[in-house]
Amino acid sequence: MYLKKLKIGNVELENNLILAPMAGVTDLPFRKVCKKFGPGLVCTEMISSKAIFYNDSKTKLLMKTEGEQRPISMQIFGSDEETMGYATSYINELTDIVDINMGCPAPKVVKNGDGSKLLLDINKAEKIVRTVVKNSKRPVTLKIRKGWDSNNIVAIEYAQMAEKSGVSAITVHGRTRTEMYSGEADLDIIKKVKESVNIPVIGNGDIVDEESALKMFEYTGVDGIMIGRGCFGNPWVFQRIKYFLENGKKLADISNEEKLRVIKEHIKYELEEKEEVTALRELRKHIAWYTKNMPNSSEFRYKINQIENKEELIAKIEEFF
Repeated sequence: MYLKKLKIGNVELENNLILAPMAGVTDLPFRKVCKKFGPGLVCTEMISSKAIFYNDSKTKLLMKTEGEQRPISMQIFGSDEETMGYATSYINELTDIVDINMGCPAPKVVKNGDGSKLLLDINKAEKIVRTVVKNSKRPVTLKIRKGWDSNNIVAIEYAQMAEKSGVSAITVHGRTRTEMYSGEADLDIIKKVKESVNIPVIGNGDIVDEESALKMFEYTGVDGIMIGRGCFGNPWVFQRIKYFLENGKKLADISNEEKLRVIKEHIKYELEEKEEVTALRELRKHIAWYTKNMPNSSEFRYKINQIENKEELIAKIEEFF
């Protein structure tokens, strides 16, 4: 039985399916949509520790969790001990779990020495992890990649370092930084990490449906799975995987009526949180994902991208469906 409760420090998750932290995607509205389909944990977008340190107003919006079902994991990134320690203390009251990002491959993050760049300096990485653990009242988790490149595969030593430093769980994405999102996630490295530590290990990479979820569990023996790009336009993925792991069979395909219902709900949540123009622009990519591979969807997406009025947007979506 792969689907089970998962304990991270003193936080018990209802199940071991987790929504990944994704910049520009896992904002409060999308987390609320996903939560209805049953993941045991949702994660915020990654938040800059420097931005928290300098009291940046835009960053405060990323930390908004009002009206959200708990538990929540808040992910911070940075390569400076002082700001990472400060950011941890700051978010203690806002979150249930503090997650450290050492996996982001984005050039603008890496060029500052943050994210996956820390996979090249384990001493620095360890100091940051210990600082966060020391300043946190919550369980601390760490998200890493397999390594920086094929010559620097460091996931096992980082997992062992994290465990020694007081981290409560580790998530491993089975690609190196140089691979970005290309090729296939390496399940062997995730399996080896699982075998090398006693804290929970969460597998991440290429989980897009029931079969890929089962494969991750079966092959690697991980304690939980984290779903990232597999939920783009597909928040149902959690419900579907959960059902499949419990019953050994699949739910029926998502109907167009259900898609329309969820899109409208997503629009409502976005408009509750943001100015209309900002909300509608944020929604464009989500609507494109929801309607991908549907008849005439590229023409529809083109039209959607011109709209800056909510009534017109809803009318256009209803007409499309």
